[in-house]
Amino acid sequence: MSAPSFSSFPPTFSSFPDLDPGPSKSKDETHQSKKRSKKEERGEDERKQRKRRREKGERGRSSEHGRGKEHSSHSRRRDEDRERDRHYGGVDDERAKAEEDGRMRNEYEPLSRGPDALPLYITDRKGDPLNVRYGGLHAGSVPRYHLVGGGRTVLGLGRGWTVVYRGGKGVEIALGGKRRMHALTDSSTRHLLNAPPKRRLLAGSGDQYKYEEQEGFLRLPSGRSRKDDQSYRAITAPKGDADSDSSASSSDNDGESSDDDSDTSPHTSLQETLKTLEEQLTANPSSISTWLLLLSHTLSTIPITSKNAPKARSEITLSILSRALSAHPDNVSSKTLRLKYLKAGEEVWQESKLRTEWEDAVKTGGTEIWIEWLDWRIRRGEKGMDGIVEDGTRVLAAIDEAEEVARLRIVWRVAVAFRDAGYVERANALFQAQAEFAYRIPPGLIQQPFQSQLDALEEYWESEGPRIGEPAARSRKGWPSANPNPPVPARKPIPIPADSDPFRRWSASESLADRTYQLPTRSFDAAADADPYATILFSDIRPLLVPLRTAQGRDALRLMWLAFLGLHVPGFLATLAANADESTDDRWASAHLASPAYLQAIFPQDENAAARRITADAQAGVLIGREREYSSGFGPVKSWGYGVRRPLEGAMRMWAREDVAGVDAAFVREVFAQCRFREGADAEWDVLALAFEAALDAKAAVKVSKTMLASAQESLVHWTAHARLERLRSRLDDARKIYQTVLIGTRATRFGQSLPWWDWVEMEWLAGQPDAALEVITRAAGAEGTSGIAILKARRFLAEATTFRVLTAWEEREAWIKLSVLLELTTSSPQSALTVADAYLAQLTPGQAPHESMTVALLAILHAHGRVLRNPMPPALLQERALDAIKAYPSNTFILGIFLEAEKGHGIWGRVRGILGESAVIGEMKEKDLARRVAEVWMAGWEKGRWEAEQERTRGGLSAAVQSDRTRGSAALWRVYLEFEIRAGQLERAKKLVFRAVGECPLAKELYLLAFGALRSRFSSRELREWGETMAERGIRMRTGLDEVLEGQEEQREEGQEGEEYGEEDIEENARELRRLMPY
Repeated sequence: MSAPSFSSFPPTFSSFPDLDPGPSKSKDETHQSKKRSKKEERGEDERKQRKRRREKGERGRSSEHGRGKEHSSHSRRRDEDRERDRHYGGVDDERAKAEEDGRMRNEYEPLSRGPDALPLYITDRKGDPLNVRYGGLHAGSVPRYHLVGGGRTVLGLGRGWTVVYRGGKGVEIALGGKRRMHALTDSSTRHLLNAPPKRRLLAGSGDQYKYEEQEGFLRLPSGRSRKDDQSYRAITAPKGDADSDSSASSSDNDGESSDDDSDTSPHTSLQETLKTLEEQLTANPSSISTWLLLLSHTLSTIPITSKNAPKARSEITLSILSRALSAHPDNVSSKTLRLKYLKAGEEVWQESKLRTEWEDAVKTGGTEIWIEWLDWRIRRGEKGMDGIVEDGTRVLAAIDEAEEVARLRIVWRVAVAFRDAGYVERANALFQAQAEFAYRIPPGLIQQPFQSQLDALEEYWESEGPRIGEPAARSRKGWPSANPNPPVPARKPIPIPADSDPFRRWSASESLADRTYQLPTRSFDAAADADPYATILFSDIRPLLVPLRTAQGRDALRLMWLAFLGLHVPGFLATLAANADESTDDRWASAHLASPAYLQAIFPQDENAAARRITADAQAGVLIGREREYSSGFGPVKSWGYGVRRPLEGAMRMWAREDVAGVDAAFVREVFAQCRFREGADAEWDVLALAFEAALDAKAAVKVSKTMLASAQESLVHWTAHARLERLRSRLDDARKIYQTVLIGTRATRFGQSLPWWDWVEMEWLAGQPDAALEVITRAAGAEGTSGIAILKARRFLAEATTFRVLTAWEEREAWIKLSVLLELTTSSPQSALTVADAYLAQLTPGQAPHESMTVALLAILHAHGRVLRNPMPPALLQERALDAIKAYPSNTFILGIFLEAEKGHGIWGRVRGILGESAVIGEMKEKDLARRVAEVWMAGWEKGRWEAEQERTRGGLSAAVQSDRTRGSAALWRVYLEFEIRAGQLERAKKLVFRAVGECPLAKELYLLAFGALRSRFSSRELREWGETMAERGIRMRTGLDEVLEGQEEQREEGQEGEEYGEEDIEENARELRRLMPY
């Protein structure tokens, strides 16, 4: 038990000696005492001696008898008092008080006689309020105890209590002089828990058993003595025997010591790994992967959320990478090492040194270095929009014109910077002008120089005719030089938010205007006079335009535009970089994750439901736990390899309702319609358009699909997509008719035919008709019925169709493989189906799109077989497969969804933490990307009722994310982090995070607006005015000036009222916090 503190003990007078009455006695008492006879005095002395002898003899008896003795002594004491009062003629108050103190001392004395005594306690009715406030005695307080015996005991305290610790705030006492054991919350205990291991056990190479193994068992010696042993104890022994015994014992000791040496090691596993890596680098200093492994394992010793972790990790990174760059001449040209070196230097170096290092890095060239340099310049935000245009122009001039995709990435990055700062019209105008070059350039200008093309487009742009993306531009061909009747785009006025606070009202109107007004206005528009930034001149975007002459570049442009508008295509970003693992474009290109609809889907709807949820019931006095409730494992975050899943495939489609909630549907429809290559030959683009329409309304998507089929009747891709739309509407009969019409009677070797065959089989199988699915499989092989001969023929056909062919796309070959797996699953067992699938997976390269796609398809089949259709299957079969798959592809959220579905009710939290934590993946420490970070936030509310319990883990993950080199500087991640703190009710913490966020992303307007909106109660009017001045200084666009909104208000009265409100809120919050922390 914790020892009591003496800081609040009341003073006691029992420890002081009893003094003589002195002159305070009355004269009558003195006279009566002199008249006492010697007989009475002798009788009283004899009674006292008998009493002392009786107490000495009964001291060792039991407590029960002691209580009886105490009762008898009390009765005798009362008799003595009556007799004394009768003789002395009255009652003395001082003597009565001294006798009462003596009785109290006798009552408490047995408590300190041994360890079995009752615990000591002293009542302090008033207490010391300074103890609660300061945590101990105040420096000016009078000490309430006195140490004696060399500081070992306290004056007046029982003999059993001893001082075991003396500190500045008091002393600590304990029975027997032994201090209490350390608790888990003590600093010394935490230090021991955090200390690394000093010795570890290693598996020995040889036979380490003391006894010989016989037939798989260790035969232990019997406890009975042998027959030939002597029956007496030998006192002496021959010299030879003694020597032999000593030598045997020494040999045994040597063997034991050698065993100890082989089974223990003074190095930890991390130290052994670092030693091995150093030896490899000594042999091969040009190995970039080994240097990265050394860096990752060294940084693992410092948690990213610890104090001063960014600076410490940066210094370690600089130390190791400086060695790497100087170890071999080839390492200097490594872009990976150079970028990590520069990112670490941002935390340590001065501005001048950082600028010099970047200039040295860009001299080596390379697209990735130039893109990172531009991102660094944008995050600095020194010269506003003019500086961004200047830096973007420099990067475009440094990259070769043949690298069209790389140059489009630069254009995309600049457009995102425009949008983040509030210049949405300028960003869309940049995409409009670039799309004019890609899809609407006149045939006579194709062979002209690029400057001539720019002059022609500028002439058309200044005529203010309809531009691509606008409804009036559908029928336009080329760039007409004159536009006599230019259309007047009508801007719909946005509703004024109804809020009494002017700052909240201004923030809501700014956010709504940025999301509503996407396209630029014309000079004759009424809105152009009120907002000069709404009209975009061609000179504002001309330096950033690039020529596009390849189909790859034109296809990448329209997908970039869709992603910019909010329709993210999973896996597209990784295809833009030369090395997909080194791509970091998701930091700025994944803004859709921070949209209001996504934030609503990521966080649970009712955060406080856990407090009202009943976790257990009682039946006849027995507690019965409630069944755990889970949401769907397929969350809103969608991330997988490009082409791994089709847009309309399965339950986790590419775009759902939350993906299209904040998108301008009319504008996106025009982009889909006007960015087609040519009629009837752009099937994949049409499927994306149908997926968008299906996310809005499946019935309307069917009408659009029929319109497309009217001009592409021979396209299997269009017919397959149309059947998928019918399946989404649960009209299986209509989808079955489409499959029968398209597939029956056609050649089995037709290109692209395997995909609709698989869709048909999958539809019948998921509908609970395995016989119909088996019949469709035999039809695909050219057989009829489900007899044994038909099944054998189908197996032979599928085996030939799944062989490697040079001209066969991997998507088509995968469909035949899935038919083979499903054939085995319906005719045999899941184990045999997995055997067939593993044979094909072994032929693919791990980490590539075909391998990932086949892994996802196999997990989807197992999940549907066991979880959806409820067929008998060992649960571990799906769990182990999903576990291996998520280790290989940790950023694939579809695999994560399968894993969550398989782990429902199986202690999911520990396994998922281990899988999604900072661990080694495929031999290297792999950093989390933005999709993984946001998916972990969503997982906190996957099990209903665990949101509050998982808040600290989620906060730790987000804190590590904003400090990680991989995701640092992402405005979308900061927005998710701030939304988490706001929903958790931590507004003060969110206020501190806002300052950090705008420091990392100085040009993100949405982060500034949070101070005026959700965090309005934590900011005063003076702070918000200064906040608005900072926005103006950094060049962030404000459609309506903050001064105009606050004009006409009485500032002094508002400041006074707000200060009183703010003070009352602070007082109430502090009071609640102090009540929660009581009595500590």
